Amino acid sequence: MGLLTEGQPLTWEETKQLADHVRQHGIDQFLNLYHQLLDRKGDVLKWGDEVEYIIVKFDHTNKIARVRLCAQDILGQLNEKEANDPHNVKSLWRPEYGAYMIEGTPGKPYGGLLAHFNIVEANMRYRREEAQQLLGPDEVLMTITNFPRLGCPEFTWPVDQPTPKIGASRSLFIPDSAIYKGHPRFSTLTRNIRQRRGERVAINIPIFKDENTQNPFEEDLISIGGDADSLNAALPDHVYMDAMAFGMGCCCLQMTFQACCIKEARTLYDQLTPLCPILLALTAASPVFRGYLTDVDCRWDVISRSVDCRTRQERGLEPLTTDKFVIPKSRYDSTTLYLSSQGEKFNDVSLVYDKTIYNKLKSADIDHQMAQHVAHLFIRDTVSLFNEKVHQDDTVEMDHFESTNWQTMRFKPPPPKSTIGWRVEFRPCEVQLTDFENAAIVCFVVLLTRVDENMSKAQKRSAALTEKFWFRKNIAASTSKTANVDVNGSHDDASYTTMSINEIINGKMGEFPGLIPLIHSYLSSMEVDTDTHCTIQQYLKLISRRASGQIDTTASWIRRFIQEHPSYKRDSVVSNEINYDLLMTADGIQSGRISCPRLLGDCLLANSKTKETIPPAVQKMDFERKILTLTCFINILYAPYKNSTQNSFKKSLTLKADFRSTPTSLRVIHTACMTFANLFTITFQTLTSVRHHLQ
Repeated sequence: MGLLTEGQPLTWEETKQLADHVRQHGIDQFLNLYHQLLDRKGDVLKWGDEVEYIIVKFDHTNKIARVRLCAQDILGQLNEKEANDPHNVKSLWRPEYGAYMIEGTPGKPYGGLLAHFNIVEANMRYRREEAQQLLGPDEVLMTITNFPRLGCPEFTWPVDQPTPKIGASRSLFIPDSAIYKGHPRFSTLTRNIRQRRGERVAINIPIFKDENTQNPFEEDLISIGGDADSLNAALPDHVYMDAMAFGMGCCCLQMTFQACCIKEARTLYDQLTPLCPILLALTAASPVFRGYLTDVDCRWDVISRSVDCRTRQERGLEPLTTDKFVIPKSRYDSTTLYLSSQGEKFNDVSLVYDKTIYNKLKSADIDHQMAQHVAHLFIRDTVSLFNEKVHQDDTVEMDHFESTNWQTMRFKPPPPKSTIGWRVEFRPCEVQLTDFENAAIVCFVVLLTRVDENMSKAQKRSAALTEKFWFRKNIAASTSKTANVDVNGSHDDASYTTMSINEIINGKMGEFPGLIPLIHSYLSSMEVDTDTHCTIQQYLKLISRRASGQIDTTASWIRRFIQEHPSYKRDSVVSNEINYDLLMTADGIQSGRISCPRLLGDCLLANSKTKETIPPAVQKMDFERKILTLTCFINILYAPYKNSTQNSFKKSLTLKADFRSTPTSLRVIHTACMTFANLFTITFQTLTSVRHHLQ
């Protein structure tokens, strides 16, 4: 959930008084880092996933499932391995918002080999098993996006009660004990978002109208401590929620990519942006909120509204008197701005940004798009600040720039004093029941298109089957030197149309080839080991069939399970018994004990050839490829000196000559070779022998 700073959190009033201080120094920190690392190049492709889990406790006697508030204890045990051997652990574990949630990532990022795709699922299985073995009897680690009865009476274990008049949330439904207590950031965010807004957050999700659903659907909030604010906020025919936990208590699947340089990172950011609503719809997994079947399939709007700290003025409900901007979105929402030079022409959405900050950035030689992006981020006040981090050295720290803006995409500069490069984070996906499904959510390369309208469509019930999304018709011509230009001077390769998820993924005859066929075409030109090829084909088959409607999304499967349950009264209510049976079945599916063709088709877990490590033959080929690359580099680098100083250079390579007596030009070459040799842990003697062998 972002940066976890140690220290004493400030109150909202203290934080508010320091808002301009944080904003000013955040900009200075960005400028210092940006100019230091602008020319950084050559970072290798690395990527990784983040899987969030919910810990569920089953009461088999009474057929009740609850969230187990034990994340802090479990994390303490899981983190011991990292503390003892940080460089060789297979997994890393971090806290999340809920006291019943944990987040797991691979111990090391994956690289650019296709074979890395075959170890993702195995590592996910390892993580699940590693955490599961620490849980007690009748406790299960589950990859469910939303606990269906979150906010219902006695949904936690140990059981606790909400406190509407005191505490961080002051919720009618969520006790503060459900918030992770191992770090003060989570409770601080909860309190400060509510106080900045001036009232509880208000989340209203339309109820699914079934045959016996109350009409109009309204709840008696007075009986559980509701006040005038909650009565005014709750809408008829909607499920009302009032706390950050309803959104940040959901689980997701995220991916982070390291690019070779800032230019590639900005391009990758733009390429992945139009994928966000597509993947949100394909991974839809949360049709139930607060014990009611709703008319949406995804968590996104719930999270967006759960952290909406905008004041009434910023929401446009009152004239601007004390605030600066009318802000159309919550801080957790869809991406608004493209960052690459290719994407600039698609920036046709009105953007709110701080003109003063923009001008400062421009005067410091920041380009227009990046200046707008940063100035847009800083229209918002920080909502979490620690006393020990108020005053910082802006040349080496970045805490004030680390924002609490949670968009579908996140552009991430390198951390100070780190070997990590420029990164982008892909954030929309809902977590799936099985490791097989989560591993199948891979990076599709697509071009630029419109986003915001797609985000609202993606959450609608059965959006993967019924909604159409804006998408580019010609995704190949943008890189062609012969792209056609119409009579008005515009490029026809940038034209777009509405297409279904199926058409985008599997293709539309005569208009769009489809992402899956493009991936197949790419794979056909690559050397892939047999097991990796088999695994990738199973993943693509799952995605293709889900897009076409041949198999269910997780949300559709959950909805169908509830509606077909013998205890369901067609009143939109998900009772304790239904919830228990649903989660017991989900656990059977995720563990492989229960087959579910409706959800997985014939892409059964047994068909995956996932392995814990890359095959030795692939590792050997990759090693040899690096040797050849370095050999070519060395040959090119010292070719001008080959005849006149070959002997001297050989001596310098084998470290037998006095380095100080070597000509300056050769010392430069030697230093460059040393850098590369250290990178791949290959000695100069080996490189020299390989070079002579090739000659």
